[in-house]
Parts: sequence; structure tokens; C-alpha cells
Amino acid sequence: MNDVLPRRRSQAWTLANCLTYGRLVAVPVVVVLLFWPDEIAARWAAFGVFVAAAITDYLDGYVARAWAQSSALGRMLDPIADKLLVAALLLMLAADRTIAGMSLWAAIVILCREVLVSGLREYLAELKVGLPVSRIAKWKTTVQLIALGFLVAGPAGETLIPGSLTAGIVLLWLAAALTLYTGWDYMRAGIRHVIDDPR
Repeated sequence: MNDVLPRRRSQAWTLANCLTYGRLVAVPVVVVLLFWPDEIAARWAAFGVFVAAAITDYLDGYVARAWAQSSALGRMLDPIADKLLVAALLLMLAADRTIAGMSLWAAIVILCREVLVSGLREYLAELKVGLPVSRIAKWKTTVQLIALGFLVAGPAGETLIPGSLTAGIVLLWLAAALTLYTGWDYMRAGIRHVIDDPR
């Protein structure tokens, strides 16, 4: 009589992955709330959902490492969730003119870098070459999230902390500068593999 093998627990519903799913769900919620940019209550609600999503960006990685819940699904979805959240918010904030004028260039730099790095990672994955996240890239993400937090709060934040919108724009430019640096850093690290590829 054959022994019954214990069923392996699915990696799809670990706490780390559930936190990432929550960040994905937060994207359309924040977008919908920002369709009413002049409504103070909608702005605060969008800010609250965004802050919760930003916290999960840190927590999912911490939980995955601390509780040995790292999985291929989580490694795939985590950067996707981050990029969807940032891209969607930049578009909505540009649409309601929270980000306007020359500051649009900061948003464009950030979006272009995300596309560049994603394409580079995809190509290098075919060569079985990893592109590790640098310490400066982590700082860039932190500055970027804080900037977006100020900007998502928008006029609602101004009523509580005057000058918060200006702080958000300044931090957005700082994030764009760090984005340029880290984008070049990743390109420099990956270009050697691209050039040496014989295909």
C-alpha cells in the first residue's frame, strides 16, 4: 500500500503574496477616488489607500524574508504592483494638474525609466542574468512614494500642512534625479550582457 504524500501548501496565498495582491487592488481604488480631485473627502480617502499600499511595499518583502515565503509568483508580481501604482498615480495627477508645467518632465523621466528597466530585466531574464536592486534604487523608491503621498493628498493636504504640495513637487524632482542615476546604473550593469550576447 502506497504512503499518502502530504499535499504541498499553495504558495499563491501566503501572507507576503496577499499583501502584494492588496497593492494591486489599491491601484484602481486610488484611481477612481482621484476622479474627484476637488473633493476633500475623496483626496483623503485616496491618500489613505495609497499609504496602506505603500506600507505593503515594504511589508511583503519583509514577510517573505522573515517567514520564508519567497516565491516565483511574489517576485514577479511585486515589481509589477509597484510600477502600476506609480504609473497610474502619475497619470491621474497629471490629468488633474497637480503635476503640471515643467514638473511633467519629472513624471516623464520616472515613467520612461520604469519602461527601460522593465525591458532590460525582461531581456536579461532570457540570458538567465539577474539585475539586483541597488541601495540607491531603494532610496529612489522611498523618495518617490513620499512625493506621491504629498501629491495625492493635494489640496486636502494643503489645508492641514501648508506647502505640502510644493514639498511633493520638490521630492518628485529629487526622485526623477535618482531615477536617472539608477536607470543609467542599471543600463551600465546590463549593457555588457547585451553586447556580449552572440544571438
